[in-house]
Amino acid sequence: MNDLDLYRPNVGVVLFHADGRVWLGRRINTPGPYNWQFPQGGVDAGEDLLTAARRELREETGVVTATVLGRTDGWLTYDFPADHGGSKQARGWKGQRQAWFALRFDGQESEIDLAGHGQPEFDAWRWGYLAETPDLVVPFKRQAYEAVVEAFRPFAARARAA
Repeated sequence: MNDLDLYRPNVGVVLFHADGRVWLGRRINTPGPYNWQFPQGGVDAGEDLLTAARRELREETGVVTATVLGRTDGWLTYDFPADHGGSKQARGWKGQRQAWFALRFDGQESEIDLAGHGQPEFDAWRWGYLAETPDLVVPFKRQAYEAVVEAFRPFAARARAA
């Protein structure tokens, strides 16, 4: 058994607006301040990673009109905290291994529908800046988000100085 086999296969999507900002969803029933994240989810057995990424994006946001810009190299991993609990940890996963995709949103905002595919994962969304995302996500995912920020920096808008 490979150490990566202890991590649930997962994909993440950074959806870029044409102006370089990124789509952020606020996790439903999750108190702040660390309750914003990108769409992400598990990979079905035998599923191609890009196919999984597009499926997760559609299920969580309603978005289908998007062009692939890039992908992270290899796998990024994070461990579940000991007190995290949840079904994934109960099934024996140490954490998640993720392949991340950068996609450009080519549709209209009316395409975004958080409740369009069954149980919503997010209760709100907004456009934000890639560089701010490690400070918005739950701390155990922060290192993975920092790697995503570095990988996808060329596609990102810079936040304006206050």
